[in-house]
Amino acid sequence: MTEADQRRAIGELYRLAVTEYLASEGSAAKLFAGDPTRAAVQQRVGSSVAWLGEHMGDVPVLLIPCLQLTSGALPRGNQADLWGSVLPAAWSYMLAARARGLGSAWTTLHLEYEADVARIIELPDEVRQGALIPTAYYTGTSFRPAARVPLDSVLHVNRW
Repeated sequence: MTEADQRRAIGELYRLAVTEYLASEGSAAKLFAGDPTRAAVQQRVGSSVAWLGEHMGDVPVLLIPCLQLTSGALPRGNQADLWGSVLPAAWSYMLAARARGLGSAWTTLHLEYEADVARIIELPDEVRQGALIPTAYYTGTSFRPAARVPLDSVLHVNRW
């Protein structure tokens, strides 16, 4: 979506969701508090979350990948088959945007206000949102791959 009024309204809801999230125990900024190396990284993530919370309504393009259901309710249980086409398509969009000099971010915090966002963009009841992907030209100078923990510490083959 590119309409300024819609972006501003969604940005305000996103700001509220970010405020609630950053105050929660599950906030990325609070993860690994006992590990000085990892805590510093997580605090930078928290700062990025806070910044986006204040500026989401200013981003020129907000993409919301959606799923149309036969009814408005998501079924119980494993939903991988439902979202199995939407999520890769959204990720491909983000990769294509990056190849064209655009930055994007995958966030779902707006889903705390999913019904309100649906009203703003006039989604039918049977359509559910999967993410919110702000997209804009990258203006920073520090873009680089994130530091990662060693693969062996997170990849398990055959057994945990």
